[in-house]
Amino acid sequence: MDDIDRAQGINEQLQADALEAHSRRRTVGESLTECEDCEEEIPAARRKAVPGCTRCIDCQRKFEWIQGRR
Repeated sequence: MDDIDRAQGINEQLQADALEAHSRRRTVGESLTECEDCEEEIPAARRKAVPGCTRCIDCQRKFEWIQGRR
C-alpha cells in the first residue's frame, strides 16, 4: 500500500464519519409551516424532503453560514 492508497482510505473514512454525524444531527419530527426566522411559509416540498425543518431554505443557508463561521 502506497501513500496515495493510505490517503484515499483516510479520505473515505472522513467522508463516512461526516455523513454519519450529519445524519445524527438531522432533526426528525413535524416541520413548521412558517420559518422561525422570517415567518414566511416553508414550501410543502421542503417540509416533505427535510422532516423537522424549522427554516425556509434561504434562512437555513444563512444559519448554516453563520454556524460555520464560529
